[in-house]
Amino acid sequence: MVFGAVLALGQAVVVRHRAAAAADLAALVAADHWAEGEAGACGRAERLAAVQGARVVRCSVTGEISDVTAGAGGGPFAAEVRARAGPALTPPQSLSPRSSRAPETGEAPPRRRLPDRRGLIPGDRGGTP
Repeated sequence: MVFGAVLALGQAVVVRHRAAAAADLAALVAADHWAEGEAGACGRAERLAAVQGARVVRCSVTGEISDVTAGAGGGPFAAEVRARAGPALTPPQSLSPRSSRAPETGEAPPRRRLPDRRGLIPGDRGGTP
């Protein structure tokens, strides 16, 4: 009896992962083809979900953002997962922590000097050039 419960739980997890993967991929493909309109983008999402062994339960495209719900499995092992996809938002230059250019001059920031194996920083007093 315990073995049967473990098998059932394993099946439920597999179905949930299949639905999640299909929802993620379907949302990405729908967002990538937003210019084809909702019917075209959602049609592509449905074809991709079918290849993944799932089905699209709901699909909408608003601008460049897609919202897809995919389902997999059946009966007591049915699962539905929602995913959204769209273009990445770029942070303003002043808020970007990893900016490769200084905003005021357009020049690359100065390179940090790292200590050598003795713990000395080259160019500092007592360090090696």
